[in-house]
Amino acid sequence: MNRKWIKITVVVLCISFMLSPAIANSQTTNEKQDYPFQPIPFTDVKVEDEFWAPRIETNRSVTIPYAFSKCEETGRFGNFERAARALHNDPNLQDRQVRGYSFDDTDIYKVLEGASFGLSVKADPGMDKYLDGVIAKIAAAQEPDGYLYTARTINPQKPHNWAGPQRWVNVKRLSHELYNMGHLYEAAVAHYQATGKRTLLDIAVKNADLLCEVFGPGKNEDAPGHQIIEMGLVKLYRATGQKKYLDLAKFFLDTRGPGDGEYSQAHKKVVEQTKAVGHAVRATYMYSGMADVAALTGDHRYIEAIDRIWQDVVSKKLYLTGGIGAAGGYEGFGPAYDLPNLAAYCETCAAVGNVYWNHRLFLLAGLAKYIDVMERTLYNGLISGVSLDGKLFFYPNPLESDGSHSRSPWFGCACCPGNIARFVASVPGYVYAKQDNTLYVNLFVGSTATMRMGNDMVRITQQTRYPWDGKVKITIEPKDTVEFSLRIRVPGWAQNRCVPSDLYHYMNESSEKVSLKINGGAYVLDFEKGYTRIDRKWSKGDTIDLSLPMPVRRVLSHEKVKDDTGKVALQRGPIVYCIEWPDVKDGHVVNLLLPDEVSISTEFKPELLGGVQVLQGQAISLARVEGRDELKRENVGFTAIPYHAWAHRGRGEMAVWIANTESAARPLPAPTIASTSKASASGGDAKALNDQREPKSSGDHSNRFLHWWPRKGTKEWVQYDFAKPTRVSAVEVYWFDDTGRGECRLPKSWQLFYHDNGDWKPVRNPSGYGCEGDCYNRTSFDPVDTDGLRLEVQLPERFSAGIHEWRVLPAPRTN
Repeated sequence: MNRKWIKITVVVLCISFMLSPAIANSQTTNEKQDYPFQPIPFTDVKVEDEFWAPRIETNRSVTIPYAFSKCEETGRFGNFERAARALHNDPNLQDRQVRGYSFDDTDIYKVLEGASFGLSVKADPGMDKYLDGVIAKIAAAQEPDGYLYTARTINPQKPHNWAGPQRWVNVKRLSHELYNMGHLYEAAVAHYQATGKRTLLDIAVKNADLLCEVFGPGKNEDAPGHQIIEMGLVKLYRATGQKKYLDLAKFFLDTRGPGDGEYSQAHKKVVEQTKAVGHAVRATYMYSGMADVAALTGDHRYIEAIDRIWQDVVSKKLYLTGGIGAAGGYEGFGPAYDLPNLAAYCETCAAVGNVYWNHRLFLLAGLAKYIDVMERTLYNGLISGVSLDGKLFFYPNPLESDGSHSRSPWFGCACCPGNIARFVASVPGYVYAKQDNTLYVNLFVGSTATMRMGNDMVRITQQTRYPWDGKVKITIEPKDTVEFSLRIRVPGWAQNRCVPSDLYHYMNESSEKVSLKINGGAYVLDFEKGYTRIDRKWSKGDTIDLSLPMPVRRVLSHEKVKDDTGKVALQRGPIVYCIEWPDVKDGHVVNLLLPDEVSISTEFKPELLGGVQVLQGQAISLARVEGRDELKRENVGFTAIPYHAWAHRGRGEMAVWIANTESAARPLPAPTIASTSKASASGGDAKALNDQREPKSSGDHSNRFLHWWPRKGTKEWVQYDFAKPTRVSAVEVYWFDDTGRGECRLPKSWQLFYHDNGDWKPVRNPSGYGCEGDCYNRTSFDPVDTDGLRLEVQLPERFSAGIHEWRVLPAPRTN
């Protein structure tokens, strides 16, 4: 990508839409009750930097058209077309089976929202016309009373399995009827604000009116299984002024729980919740909706609840990259301090939700700590979800890879690409905010903004190479001399605070200080809530020069984060770094030891990964010597790249956390019969069988493992094909069991076979087939010469099973 400075007019919609004026001739909203802090309107923000401007343009010109093409290719548009034909009783409609998931309608809505943002970035008559066609398809699929859900309309007698036999009966579970509408409402408001056309907005209003008739006290009192309808209803309320939409959003929150499970945050009433639990995307959407409703109604119980939950996340459940949701099985929050790196889920959608939530918390309280967390997520765990060319995506964003991870062009469950498409254009909407006559500078982005301060219009320009450089020049240009207060965020990382908790901390304090000059003269920083405060009369051409030192920092985690014990991570400014396989000798990363005394330098590489600031130093490569209990040590150079830029150069090892103590290091193991074999299986990740990563227990999720879920009670197999015929006499199996977390249990039974002249034969005289947990189950047998072994595993009734490691032992030598 060309990294020259590109000037792009970026009209920011996402949060600004939420705060936009009501549509003309609609019912008047309550102007006195709202967020105390307001973002600068999107129409007043332009971005012209080398970091965000190219990403926003790629999103507009590549990602959005690409995502629409995938929606066409995968039958998502076809669902709307067939629903319309079913409504019109088309006798030629033979195919009455919905394609994909019950929530696939939202993929079109989300991309449509992003495309609407794109139209505000740059006029595009072709895209405008295309959206008209998309909206016509949506309108044709809407039932006469406003109901819109292709999973049922295509075939009301046999809808999607998750839909339930009648409307709304499964909204608390998996139907996603209300989830779909939340995304529709957000897209409708975005499209109206971008184009002035009411075509999609009228569809949304018709549907919302139906919901107001169906749901509420004394009517259907079920809460949505997947939240976002609350956020969508608030946006629709802001756009139309119809208070019944705000009332319904509050009802959906208040009717939630107790006793309906942690997965969808319905275990307690929302105002009684204290910890982040369950599905991370659902959670952050709900917390964002609670903030919206609290701002508009003044219900402080919501604010108190989401602040308690935020403390839980930031102190116990936040990854260094700003990712959330450690557990892949249910895409959600794990126990406190359970933050595995290799198995980290950190869904891209959850990162988007985390930005939404933290920004809203700032709008409620005006505290920089929320922007600190938002920035960490934004520059690391969120934009890692999309490739630089805009056409490949991550669903999970792990902090370590053994070579099994790569971005994908699309997914069966394609929520993440659509969320990226609608989010990236909105980034400049997070740069500024104001309260009365005070302006807040929250993010440092090369940009120009115009805003009204008091009775005067003021133009503010930022010039910076942030996040690669900490120098920021801000120029103030009022029409006439004007007095107002300016608050410039001083990031926690620039004040020796890694995060606003003790979850992560820097190994050593930096003595480098933040400095600020006004018109070339030194200014003493006056801190208030994480901002430096400047109160003065501003004249045209006044300048502020902010210098944020960016030394390379070593980061340590809380001692209770077991997967990071004895390890260190690298950070510079807001950017978290990783070491990836092309940047170290022999492509091995997980075996590196980075001593504390090793110095690390930094350099900007304009030709690498679109232009990135890299870190360089020396590490020690550790490897076990075959046949001897000793380690081979070798000094190797390494280059660390920004975490968000990894996985652009092929599959291979990657790690954010590197051992800085030998006890935490993972030396390359000596080759074994198993590790040099070709592994295969009837299901699951066969490469986990012989990766030689030692599990801590059967329930260990921090390492790779094979499982057969969702198969239950069946007979399955795993197999090794040896590199060459070998004489063997024993195997050891470490079973996977996630009792209390998932549906894998220890197997009912198993049996071992060896390959002999094209046949699989049972080994003779096995010493027993153990099914114990938290240990290796060894069976020895009469030695055989073979080129392969196979385990046949009987899964327990009603449950699945899995394997962490499968070792093969050679037969003892005989004289």
